[in-house]
Amino acid sequence: MEKNQEVETKNGEGVEESKSLKDGSICGYESLHSLLSANLKPEIFQEVSRLLLGLNCGRAIDTIVLPESTKALSSEHDFDLQAFCFHADKELLRAPRVVRVGLIQNSISLPTTAPFLDQKRAIFQKLKPIIEVAGSSGVNIVCLQEAWMMPFAFCTREKRWCEFAEPVDGESTRFLQDLALKFNMVIISSILERDVNHGETLWNTAVIIGNHGNIIGKHRKNHIPRVGDFNESTYYMEGNTGHPVFETAYGKIGVNICYGRHHPLNWLAFGLNGAEIVFNPSATVGELSEPMWPIEARNAAIANSYFVGSINRVGTEIFPNPFTSGDGKPQHADFGHFYGSSHFSAPDASCTPSLSRNMDGLLISDMDLNLCRQLKDKWGFRMTARYEVYAELLANYLKPDFKPQVISDPLLHKKTL
Repeated sequence: MEKNQEVETKNGEGVEESKSLKDGSICGYESLHSLLSANLKPEIFQEVSRLLLGLNCGRAIDTIVLPESTKALSSEHDFDLQAFCFHADKELLRAPRVVRVGLIQNSISLPTTAPFLDQKRAIFQKLKPIIEVAGSSGVNIVCLQEAWMMPFAFCTREKRWCEFAEPVDGESTRFLQDLALKFNMVIISSILERDVNHGETLWNTAVIIGNHGNIIGKHRKNHIPRVGDFNESTYYMEGNTGHPVFETAYGKIGVNICYGRHHPLNWLAFGLNGAEIVFNPSATVGELSEPMWPIEARNAAIANSYFVGSINRVGTEIFPNPFTSGDGKPQHADFGHFYGSSHFSAPDASCTPSLSRNMDGLLISDMDLNLCRQLKDKWGFRMTARYEVYAELLANYLKPDFKPQVISDPLLHKKTL
């Protein structure tokens, strides 16, 4: 599938430029990692990988060898499958706390013009074998992408897509409860929630399903984007659930839904509440956010001494009625390419290679949660933070008469002779 992409000369000026690819690949390669691997000498690639991915406990991230039967299933169902391992230093008083975690990215299955129920059921059918591969591979916690059970139609501003909304205990949750129970696995499901007890209000909600098939709780998206096409306040408002951390059989987890990844205090709040892993189920396109994608989650993992799982959907979703962005540009029927690239970040600044930019995928990682406390001990970010100073500033900032603490040079506006 991967091939070198020809280059063309632009305007006869000898400037080489990669041909534009609508499939979302990078010059014909599934990911930056695969591009570098194919085009660099092994010793150079090793050094570049060290700089790009960091080191875990002083060495490169280890890969996990999965059974051939699992690889065969990924080929049969045409999804990218990768597996890695984050280590922690051996401790004398604590045994390792290794948990196996999975991230799933996927495209929609049917055109957006198909009947809504058919669209939803087709996504169920697509995801079931991927979730089953995760379960049969021993994954303890798996997280799906934002609004996995529908097209990401929120930015069309058409209200008919609200039909996909469902209660917390609706069809999507029931579908996943059976799989959670079957594989003794915690599943994080990001849905469009219909709150039937509060006037049919809609929320962007992550449902946490326990390994016994029970619903542990929910978290509603804290930050709603108002950026270009991604003006989602037409459908739902900012969440009202705070920053909950869910204590599961496999560790304490939080869910920072999509746009919340741009807000450092949002990441901080989950850390203050004791999260060991924070998932970021997302839907974002290359023209908008790709330079930020490998940075923000990794920054959060470092600053808050926890693991982060970043999930982005994949593919280009075409809608029947073109829409505009309020930017003077022509109307269009899609948001652009959702570039996948799901990955894990660790508190020691190491991270995994990303999944494909244009294929469905399952990323598996073993992570020793002892690494979280080890990094807190090493760097002391929690101990050296000045929360009382930040709290005072924030309290003052919220007052109507707030004035920034700016000290001006008294000679700044003095006229020179």
